[in-house]
Amino acid sequence: MIDLFSPYSFKSLELKNRVVMPPMCQYSVDNKDGIATDWHYMHYVSRAVGGTGLIIIEMTDVEPDGRISDFDLGLWSDDQIPALKRIVDACHSHGAKVGIQIAHAGRKAEDAEVPVAPSAIAFDENSKQPRALTTAEVKEMVEKFRTAVARAVQAGFDTIELHGAHGYLIHQFHSPLTNKRDDEYGKDLTLFGREVIQAAKAEMPEDMPLIMRISAKEYVEGGYGIQESIAFAKEYQVAGVDMFDISSGGEGAIAAWGRPGTHAAYQVPLARDIKQALDIPVIAVGRLDDPILANAVIGNEEADLIAVGRGILRNPYWALEAASKLRKETAVPKQYTSGF
Repeated sequence: MIDLFSPYSFKSLELKNRVVMPPMCQYSVDNKDGIATDWHYMHYVSRAVGGTGLIIIEMTDVEPDGRISDFDLGLWSDDQIPALKRIVDACHSHGAKVGIQIAHAGRKAEDAEVPVAPSAIAFDENSKQPRALTTAEVKEMVEKFRTAVARAVQAGFDTIELHGAHGYLIHQFHSPLTNKRDDEYGKDLTLFGREVIQAAKAEMPEDMPLIMRISAKEYVEGGYGIQESIAFAKEYQVAGVDMFDISSGGEGAIAAWGRPGTHAAYQVPLARDIKQALDIPVIAVGRLDDPILANAVIGNEEADLIAVGRGILRNPYWALEAASKLRKETAVPKQYTSGF
């Protein structure tokens, strides 16, 4: 029987356990230069010390105006590589593997003077009016993703995650709510995502897995559901995605229609459906802070890895505590053994 602390191997990614720290923005960049700071170093390395198997660095953007805020990380410049490499190397020294989420906020770029999007549709009445990217600019955007991934590989990351969820740019292209284009990128809603995937794979070592985070359901009237997300995920799988990180929501103003649950593991059925339909590894996320519940999701083979967000924010040593509660073997730093 597999459990939360069973090792996991997929292509070149070898994890000591199945605990994932998902990408969570810190909004802590100094000088708006997109360079990771000492806060980011402390934040991520402490989770490696705390026993997390895979740490995914927060949403890191392909251009300055692609950030949610000016205080987010970036990988549009070689100057941003060393600080990230320092984090990766330190996490490796404590037994964790490290990924990074590459993204563009699209119309949800709050600090961009004029955000860009597939179509000129604002997120809501309180958001800036975006302008639609030209066809040439869309192709340039694919190249920006490519060069960001190349820099991530240079920094030594073990895996790359593309952000295709939560209403950001890739999601905006594959959602019929936000893509009203009449060019090739409107006639084929997954074209932009597929081209980004192919560009990323071209820069990655052949045995490095590519993860993609998707929103498997939009909680808004007229939004897509699980059958539609299975369909576009299949196209992304053919393009080169090796694993999906299954979240939901983020597009459209959430009203009473289809409101997401707030109960524990409310997104696990979505992860299970994608896993079964595509026969592909998945990461489950969403109120899985209880180690017994997280362990059950793995034991029941509903997901391959478990992302614990709020729990790991509250407690950098969540994985060590979980192993203790579940009575599973895990490596505790020798300096902390008396605590366990």
